[in-house]
Amino acid sequence: MFVDFDGTISLDDTTDRILETFADPSWRTIEADWVAGRIGSRECLARQVDLVRASPAALDAFARDASIDPHFFAFAALCASYGFPVTVVSDGLDRIAGTMLRRAGLDLPLFANHLEWLGGRRWRLGFPHARGDCRAAAGNCKCARLAAEPLGWRIHIGDGRSDFCAASSADLVIAKGALAEHCERSGIAHEPFATFADVAIVLARWTAALRGRTAPQSVDEAVHASTSA
Repeated sequence: MFVDFDGTISLDDTTDRILETFADPSWRTIEADWVAGRIGSRECLARQVDLVRASPAALDAFARDASIDPHFFAFAALCASYGFPVTVVSDGLDRIAGTMLRRAGLDLPLFANHLEWLGGRRWRLGFPHARGDCRAAAGNCKCARLAAEPLGWRIHIGDGRSDFCAASSADLVIAKGALAEHCERSGIAHEPFATFADVAIVLARWTAALRGRTAPQSVDEAVHASTSA
């Protein structure tokens, strides 16, 4: 189970909110170059983070105040009951995503871009999970992360451009936003969602179909069915 963070687990795109709050407004020009396809997300993010001016305390306070989808807890519990490992794959900032997940009491593997403090109010972004051959030119190559797990079913959940390459290799795609639009244009079969309440139902229905059982109709039914199986 591979799950995007910004705009998927988190209610907002935390990277965009940080840029809006702490970066020079020229970050939007860099964003426009990325949207137009003139640069990859790795270059985009590195240049934008160079424009951020914030103390570590300010960024940590931001992360403490940001929110995740309240239905994600039930989804994580459902995955645990099924024995499905969940990995968070983000093209965002590890310091922010990690703080938010820990504050929520969630201990999940996290692969994201590394936000390094340079002292004062300056930051630099590193890319420990980048690949030169990434089809999305992403800071965190999600397609490579899925390819590293060749056994069993690979489910990808996301909402944005950094999820496009992963969607092409997943066995099940659960999508909203730009990812859902990409799947429609590209003919990639997917399940739509708005919140993780929807994702839990999709997962329970999919699992029930594989096991030849009646599909649960609610999150509570799904959790009950998985724990009584």
